Amino acid sequence: MDEHKEIKVSTTDPDSGYMVRDGKPEGFFYLDHRTVDHKFNIITDVHITAGNVHDAVPYIKRLEHIVQKFGFEKSLEAVALDAGYFTSYVCKSLQEKNIYAVIGRRAFTPVKGLIAKWRFKYDAEKNVYICPQNHELKYSTTDREGYRQYKSDPKHCTNCPMLKECTTSQNKTKVITRHVWHLSKEWVGANGRSRSGKYLYRLRYQTVERSFADAKELHGLRYCRFRGCKKVQQQALMTATCQNIKKIANILAKRAG
Repeated sequence: MDEHKEIKVSTTDPDSGYMVRDGKPEGFFYLDHRTVDHKFNIITDVHITAGNVHDAVPYIKRLEHIVQKFGFEKSLEAVALDAGYFTSYVCKSLQEKNIYAVIGRRAFTPVKGLIAKWRFKYDAEKNVYICPQNHELKYSTTDREGYRQYKSDPKHCTNCPMLKECTTSQNKTKVITRHVWHLSKEWVGANGRSRSGKYLYRLRYQTVERSFADAKELHGLRYCRFRGCKKVQQQALMTATCQNIKKIANILAKRAG
């Protein structure tokens, strides 16, 4: 079956991307992927992409760029990211790099009328999920995105009293997915629940969120002044340079008394 995905392209600026996000205006935009340090809020990296590029896509490569550029191989200890970066790949990569990661979580909203996934308990020893009626969902296959599929036995589901609130499947089979790197996501989740993790995540509002707010409110980064990704990148870099100069000047002034 030949599937075609329709992608909107701006006739004014083809480099931009059509963004559709909850709580955000819909239209053609660019995204500023920015990294700051937590001690002084100095901007260490600015990377512009089209508005339809997911936040997590460029993150690991930009992090590696920062580490190599500034020689942070031994000094980079932890990162705090918002929920847009909570993907299996990002979690796995950060764990492999031995970087303490804290990432926000979006509240999962199950399909209306159906029971939530957390009510199905995973048995690591048997590699099965256990449904609320104590029946096993056994491993079936792994898709191209790395998600393992666990399926119930329709013989059990057919007469189950919870069938209508469990699945809408026509073949009366419940399917639960679990990524092959799910343990890395659990590791990040445990970090976020720890005392140090909660403290680190709260710093985001004083650092990178503040940096973005200042860029938009005080330095005109709310709107693109040019067309094309390269020119927008130049605008973002100049904005970051101005912010860093002000930040460094204030730090030095305080030290001088």
